[in-house]
Amino acid sequence: MKPFTVGLTGGIGSGKSAVARLFADRGATVIDSDAIAHELTAPGGAAIDPIRRAFGPDMIDSDGALRRDRMRRLAFSDKEARERLEGILHPLIRDESARQLEQASGAYAICIVPLLVEHGVDRNRYQRVLVVDCAEEQQIARVVHRSGLTESEVRAILDVQATREQRLARADDIIDNNGALDALVSQVARLHAKYLTLAASARTTS
Repeated sequence: MKPFTVGLTGGIGSGKSAVARLFADRGATVIDSDAIAHELTAPGGAAIDPIRRAFGPDMIDSDGALRRDRMRRLAFSDKEARERLEGILHPLIRDESARQLEQASGAYAICIVPLLVEHGVDRNRYQRVLVVDCAEEQQIARVVHRSGLTESEVRAILDVQATREQRLARADDIIDNNGALDALVSQVARLHAKYLTLAASARTTS
């Protein structure tokens, strides 16, 4: 039986991975769409041949992996290319996410879906939407620090993502990641208790 499932989303650099780790520490099953995408575009990944056919061999490196920097530049400067790439990756990610959900052993599952709001919330799939929120300037500073992307490159990514207001409007639950780690921990602990209760209730009524 598919577990009670929370869709965790937020803009780039908002802190989704940090929040997900805190839920994992408490026993939730975490399914990471970005990690699945990396597997799909690694050497031998299921997305490599379709990407090669759609974008040409220059997008694949000598090891057989996606040239992620090159594809990122194309995808965030060309809407048609981005939609073509998403058309390849998203069905594969959904299938693998569903497979992992079927095998989930935690009391509930957290699915990290960066573009959850952008592509519509399927309420048959996600019982709750959890948004990790922080100020845009914090997002930019975090991404520049961790990735080596320039500020203009980060802003280009932000420009094609949902706005803070759009994400917050779809949220059932919100984690404020503008402050210190202690504040993050306490928010996750509160929501973990809430999700355990909701998951137990869902099991008894199904």
